[in-house]
Formats: sequence, structure tokens, C-alpha cells
Amino acid sequence: MSCEYTTGGIGEPHGGFIKKHHSLLTSIHQLADVLIVWGILAAIVNTASVNWDVCYQIAAFFSSLCYHVLGHKGGLYSSWRGQSLWQEVKAIYKTWLLTLGGLLIVSFLFNLNEEFGGAVMVAWAIAVPASVSLYRISIRMILREFRRVGINTRRIAIVGAKEPGVSLARHILGSDWMGMDIAGFYDDRVKVGSKPLQSADLDVIGDIKALLHDARKAEFDDIYIALPMKEEATIRMLVEELADSSCSVHIVPDIFTFKMLNARSREIGGLPVVSVYDTPYDSFDELVKRIEDVVLSSIILCVIAVPMLFIAAAVKFTSKGPVIFKQRRYGINGEEIEVWKFRSMTTCDNGDVVVQATKNDARITKVGAFLRKTSLDELPQFINVLQGSMSIVGPRPHAVAHNELYRDKISGYMQRHLVKPGITGWAQVNGWRGETDTLEKMEKRVEFDIEYIRNWSLFLDLKIVVLTATKGFLSQSAY
Repeated sequence: MSCEYTTGGIGEPHGGFIKKHHSLLTSIHQLADVLIVWGILAAIVNTASVNWDVCYQIAAFFSSLCYHVLGHKGGLYSSWRGQSLWQEVKAIYKTWLLTLGGLLIVSFLFNLNEEFGGAVMVAWAIAVPASVSLYRISIRMILREFRRVGINTRRIAIVGAKEPGVSLARHILGSDWMGMDIAGFYDDRVKVGSKPLQSADLDVIGDIKALLHDARKAEFDDIYIALPMKEEATIRMLVEELADSSCSVHIVPDIFTFKMLNARSREIGGLPVVSVYDTPYDSFDELVKRIEDVVLSSIILCVIAVPMLFIAAAVKFTSKGPVIFKQRRYGINGEEIEVWKFRSMTTCDNGDVVVQATKNDARITKVGAFLRKTSLDELPQFINVLQGSMSIVGPRPHAVAHNELYRDKISGYMQRHLVKPGITGWAQVNGWRGETDTLEKMEKRVEFDIEYIRNWSLFLDLKIVVLTATKGFLSQSAY
């Protein structure tokens, strides 16, 4: 299955949609294919001691462009983690044959048949798909060895100990290059401890209730719901309940009846799989996001280093206590992190109960009131960004106590943790900053956080940074 649903811009209503799954490896494949098309033709021309004429330049440019476009259309650059090598090689040759067909049409239209009919072009036509296939096979062999020793693996659970769950497990077990480690099956319909696959040491390790408990504890990276359509009520319940976890959730077979978050389609052994809740980043996007964070935070820290020294001195000499307050909060995948702030209160609440600051709060110091009003108390968090536990832009991290309070009251609340928390975010620049003294205010903040995750792009991040710099530092609702 290969399909993609798109939505409108920020602020527009959204429903379920599907994105294709991409990775950093996909981008590398795209670059490598272009280099192979150009490089082999250049090498053959050089070996044949002929001139790099216009006809060869046209052939190289047109073929690399055509191969890239046709490869996208034909699924050559879709996720291959669940795709067999034979399928990939077939896609390579099919794409190249279509490219050569396009090249022949161009040669006919521009009367280049004589130039394109020589031994150089024949050798090039044969060498390109063979070289691309050899490159892809080599990459698979390298990654297979990495995954065999536990590098780049995913721990998964399968919900459904009958078909299609058994077929999914059988294919994964027979394809160790996928890097998927199956923890076991969960099913209410099958006795715990039974072995749905007689040929494998893979048990039913719990029922649906046990799955939800383990998912909440982040025991898995991915959960595959492989229940028949007649179990629609159970599937719907799972999708709703698993919103309260940091796992990536996928459905087998294809289902479009839920409100999805960054859903992506892929195939594993011919079985269509849809991730229902997933990160907005593929591997390349994640790299771009990290570069953005490191570059911007380094520049900003150089600019604010001296002001931070003055702020630290003001905090130290005007009230008792540490200069930096480190509070436990949830980060990406629901993991606890320590968020740094300049201390703005006389107390440092960091336990199971954290009381939000309110207007005229007696705990806030005079210096602290100014820092909180201007958001200057957040400046040490740029160090968190460099450390990698936070991002410059993302959902604001809440205290652990607040997360435990709201995760049971707001559906999808924990989906905020599919990305790193940020110093500023889409909710903050839209006015949802400061005290959340009502459930409705927190719901609105979460709504904007989810909207940001659904629509993430580098442009949106930069837009939020600009909006924060121009209007986001001062807030009437920050106490």
C-alpha cells in the first residue's frame, strides 16, 4: 500500500491522514542513485576516450531526474525495512527501464538517435541498475550485521495471537535484517503462555489489560495491533487507551477510521501497516531538527551569556536558595529529564505535588516576578537544548506531577511526548502560556501542541522562533 493524505495549514481543521514513512537512509539512497547515474556514465566516457559531449550531459541530467521522479512514484524510496531484497531489486530495474524508455523518446524528439546508440550508452544502460542493486545489497548486509548485534533494533509487541498477527510475527522472525525484536503476543482470546507459532519460542505473554500496563511503562518501541475487523470495538479501545503512552502504535490491516497523528503507511511481508501515533520526524528530519537546535542555541547562548551572569547574581543576592532550579519533567518518549530555570520562588516544588504559580503568589520573589513575566527565567534551558534533552521549539515540558494529573483527564495528552519538549512552542505564541487554572486551558494548550506535532516543518519552527522573539517574551498570564 502506498498512499498519502494531506491537510491544510496551521489553524485549519484536521482529520486522519497518512504520510509515507521516510528515513535518513532514504535520502542517502536518493543521493547515491544520482551519483551512480552520473558517475558511471562519466567513467565509461573517460575509459572510451571520447569527449563529454552535450548528448552525454543531456543523458545524465535527464536520466537522473527521471529516475528520481519515477522512483518516488514506484515506491523505490519508500520505507524498505519490511520489504524483501527481491522486491527492491525489481523496483530498481523497473524504474531504470522506464527511465531508458523516456530517454529514447527524448532522443527521437531531438534527433539524437545516432549519439545515443553507441557502445558507451549500451554499457551505461547495463551498468547502472547492476551498480544500484549492488549498492543496495551492500547496505542491507551492513545493516543486517548491525541489527544482529542489537544496533538499530526496535522492541515490539503484537496484539493478536491469531491471523494476521501470526503472519506478521512469522515474517519478522524470518527477516532478522528488519531489526525488530518481538517481545510476545497480547490477546484476550488466547490463553496466556500458549505458543501461536509452534516453530518459534514466542508466547502469549498477557491480555489486553497487561498490554496497556506494559505500554504505559514504555516497555516497547512499537505496538502492532493485528486484530480482525470484527474486533473493531477492541481496536477502537486500544487506539484510545494507547494515546496515554509514548509508544509508536501501528495497525494491521489498513484502518482509516481513527483520528491519527503523523500516521505513516508501510508494508511488512505484503501486509499493510499504518502507524496511528508516531513522531513527525523521519531520520533526516530528526537530523535537521538537531542541527537547528545546536546552531541556534549556540548562537543565542553567546549573545545571552553576559545577561545570564547578571541575572544569576541578582537571584543569588536577593533571596536564599540556589541560582538554578532543576525540576523533574517528562521529555521525549515519556522519559524524565531535569529542566533548568533561574530560581524565581522561595520554594522549589519538585515532588508528587506541584502547585502552579498564581497571580500575586507569595512564593515568588521580586526578581522572580520580573524573570517570569519576561520569560528570562527560562534562559538556562538553552543548556538543556545543547545537552539534547530539549529542543528550542516544541511542547512546553510540564512538571511530572502535572503530567500524572492531566494524562487521565485529557485524551491524547501523552502524545505531546512524541517529540522533545521545547523552550517555546506553538501554544505559547498563540497565547496559551502561563497558569492553567482550568481544565479547558490545559486542553487548549494540548490542542495547539498536537497541532504543532501534526504540522511540523523547519519553516514552522523558524516562524515560532521569530514570533517568540517579537511577542512571546512578555505575557500577561505568566505569574
